[in-house]
Formats: sequence, structure tokens, C-alpha cells
Amino acid sequence: MPEILTAALYHFVPLPDCEALRGPLQAECDRHGVRGLLLLAPEGINGTIAGPPEGVQAVLQWLRSDARLAALRHKEAHGDRMPFYRMRVRIKREIVTLGVPGVDAARDAGTYVKPTDWNALIDDPEVVVIDVRNGYESGIGSFAGAVRPDTRSFTEFPAWVAEQSAPGGLLEGKPRVAMFCTGGIRCEKSTALLRMQGFEDVYHLEGGILQYLEDVPAEHSRWEGDCFVFDERVSVGHGLAPGAHRDLCRACRMPLGPQELASPHYLAGVRCPYCHGTRPAAQEHALAERERQMALARARGTDHLGARQPGTGPRNAEDLPLGGGAVLSGPPPTEPVPVLYTFRRCPFAIRARLALAASGQRCEWREVVLRDKPPELLQASPKATVPVLVLPDGQVLEQSLEIMRWALHRNDPLAWLETGDPQTVADLIAACDGPFKQALDRCKYPERHPDSPPEIARAQAFGWLADLEARLAQSAFLCGSQASLADAALMPFVRQYAAIDRADWACRPWPRLQAWLAGWEGGALWETVMQKAPAWHSGQAVQYFPAPPAGPPIPA
Repeated sequence: MPEILTAALYHFVPLPDCEALRGPLQAECDRHGVRGLLLLAPEGINGTIAGPPEGVQAVLQWLRSDARLAALRHKEAHGDRMPFYRMRVRIKREIVTLGVPGVDAARDAGTYVKPTDWNALIDDPEVVVIDVRNGYESGIGSFAGAVRPDTRSFTEFPAWVAEQSAPGGLLEGKPRVAMFCTGGIRCEKSTALLRMQGFEDVYHLEGGILQYLEDVPAEHSRWEGDCFVFDERVSVGHGLAPGAHRDLCRACRMPLGPQELASPHYLAGVRCPYCHGTRPAAQEHALAERERQMALARARGTDHLGARQPGTGPRNAEDLPLGGGAVLSGPPPTEPVPVLYTFRRCPFAIRARLALAASGQRCEWREVVLRDKPPELLQASPKATVPVLVLPDGQVLEQSLEIMRWALHRNDPLAWLETGDPQTVADLIAACDGPFKQALDRCKYPERHPDSPPEIARAQAFGWLADLEARLAQSAFLCGSQASLADAALMPFVRQYAAIDRADWACRPWPRLQAWLAGWEGGALWETVMQKAPAWHSGQAVQYFPAPPAGPPIPA
């Protein structure tokens, strides 16, 4: 079998031209047969790539040829199986999402501690040792005596720090702190956060847990259990040997060891002991079908996901030439598809696209310029507001919720329609589309509402957002442990409010709501929904929405 080299890399450095780097970097990876995911942001680069050793090394050399990335460090792992389905280079606000404006890891990260000196530091009883990873990672292994915040995503960490900095908390009085994570990137960001908040003695493990496990012999180690890794290995132990947790639940992403795999609640690709009983039968059926298709692809020796086929055109809308003419989502459908009139930034249109993308419903994509609406839109819907969905039989759906329900009734693999009490879902959406939307418009466009005092609108918006925060204190999503129609319908409007002033948003006492929003914005579904397309005009070649589903994400 051919050797596969996997390289995990990151570097905090100002990259104000990150948008311009995306295309050439994607082309360089494709040229060398390298797959994976790389994130570019104004604060740096982060990601994991894999492929033939000479191809991976060529990409690394290309990156380091940029003087700003000359100090880029990476970790290598060798194997005989490709851990990724495709290559993606994505532009993000942050290379690891914390959601706190002003944190500058390149400037303010804490003091590095080498793995050989780490034991002496964490053995000091005056040092608070914090595992900044998520709960599913720290649950299978950590340093002895470390504090585990058990966050669901990194965006929850600032709220945990705030809680523990209060009187009686672990961080009261700003003690000496030592932090660690898998490879070091989250530690650089989290130590910079603490230093921004006035902590002076903040340390982090250089190279992360992986470097420690590689450098420190097992007989001298303070590490207990396995270290979760974000590739097909799932976990490693001392010397970076494979860990006991070698499988991942494809439904909930929890790492699985021999005990979980032997459980009667485990069904490959569908459920495990951690998520058993949390999904409706329809969703489990969809997961089982996905697993069946992947097994068939393996038997044929082909990729089930992600391989770009000749003639399918560019993967992202940024690749489209002005004037269009490209297909965003594979070859033309064999049957007529609906026509979607949409505007990228409109929250009503966004919610409709979320449901269409989640359901996998393909549409002919017609991006509208609101100041120059095409006559075809005006003919289909005299009200001429987006979104509008024209079905193949001529029926016209003019309301965003109508489009969402139509798409999800056809296919609802994420069980959005089945999650939550129907009346509660309806009430949440009605409050969003009514009182909150009115307050949002007055906060965002005060000049359009001179007779409405902006402080009243802000108070109304604050009250509604505080109610959402209270809901999220009870469960991970607005109506339970998984996303519902209400989450998808409300998210674009919460995002629009947050975008009015991101710094002000970050200062508000809504840590769970902020983490909920950041989770949506960091997901592959959001990337699909927010792709760019040129304005549609009559006679141009057909473009399709949505794009193909994304592969495994880089961790939060």
C-alpha cells in the first residue's frame, strides 16, 4: 500500500491578504494530490493535510516560501490510509474560533513550557492546570489532576473562565495557570485571552499533548489514558502509538473504545452508547443508508464523498467567473428542479437555504440584486421579496418558512421537524419574525425609524435575546439536545443582530447564545449556505444550489 503522510500545522501571524492566498494554496494542494482542510484567517493558518510524502512536503515548502510562514511548524504521522476525502481551503474569521474580539495570540500568548519541563510545573500545587479541550476529548485521557471544563466547543471556554474568575472560583485572584491542548493552538489562544484579562503568570505546553507523548517516556509521564486526535487514528498514546479508542461514532463524533464497541447500543455509522435513543427513527434510517452507501463504495474501491469529478466545475462560488456559467453542485439533474430566487445576506433567504441544504434538495440558483430585480422574479411573485421558490409544477412558495417546511417534509435527515414541541417551535419563530425583527430593524437602521427611540428597540432586543440565553442554559439547542426548525429559523436573525457590533455582542452576558451562534457559523452547512454567486440574469448558464456536503471539520 502507498505510504500516506499526515501533517498537522498552525501558525499565528497577521495575514491580511488571506483571501488572495486561498486559490493558489488550493491549486498547490490539488497539484500534489494532497487532501485535508486548511483554514486561513487574518490571524494565521491552521489545518491538517495528508497525501504522498513528497506531495505534503512540497505543500509545506510552498507555504514556508512566504516569509510570514517561514516559522510554520507541523507534526507528522505516517500511515497507509488516506484520512480525508477531499482538499478544502477555507477563509474564516479565526483559525480556531474563540469568539472574543481583540484576542491576539501572535502577540499575547503565554509562556511556552517544553515537554521535558512540564512535569515540574504541573506538580506545583499553586498552579492551576487546565485542559482547554472539549469534553469528548478530555473524557478519554488527560493529565493527572488537571481541571476539565468539559466544554462542548472552544467558544464556551471564555464563559467558563468568567465563571471561574468570580469569587469562589478556581481562577479567583488570577493565580498561576498552566494550560494544555492537543497540538498547542487552542492554548495559544486561551493563554492570550487570560493575559488580556490581567493574568500575569500563564503557561502552556509547547507542542501540546502530542509533543509530550512523543518526548516523555511513559515511566516518567503524568498523562493518563488516550489522547484524542482529529483524523482516522481517533486516539494515540505514549510514543504516539495507536490508542485504545480506535473508532469514532459517525453519528455523534464520540471516540469509542472496546467497551463501547461491544455495547448492544452500538451500530456502526448510526449510534453508540453515548447517543443511543437521542435520534428519531427517521434520522437513524438516514444514517444507516449513508453507512450502506459508504460500504458499497468501499467494496467498489471508490470514494463515497468528496472526489471532484471531471466536468463538475468549480467547488466554491469564489471560483466562478463573473457572468457565471459554472455548475456548483455536480452534473445537471435528470429531472426538473425548483428555481430559487435568493439574496445571500437576507436572513429570510438564509433560513430557506439552510433547510434546502440540510435536506439535500437541489435548486436552480438565481442570486438577486435587490435594486435590480429580474422580470422573471416579478412575474413569479409580484411581492418581489426573497426568498421565492418556484416548483417544477409552477407552484410558487413565497414565504421562507413555507420553503423550509416544504424541503424538510421531503427529506429531513437532521430531524429538525421532529425536534421540540411544535407549539414551542412555532412560538419562538413567531416572536423572532414579529417583535424581535421589528426591534432588530430599528437597531440596525435607526435612520429609517426617526420616530422610534433606539434605546427602546435595544431593550426589546435584549429581552428576547436574554430569553434565548435562558433556554440554552437548559439544553444545547433551543428546543432540546439537538437542533430544531426553530434553531435554523432564528439563527440568521440572531447573527444579523450580532453583526451590528461584534465587539458589543461579545461583551453581552449571553455566553451560551454566543457559543450557539458561533457553532452555527463555524459549521460546514453554513459554509455551503453562504457561498457567493454572481447576480443572475436571463440567458446565463444554470447554476445549482447546494454545493456538495462538506467532509470532516477541524475541531472547535
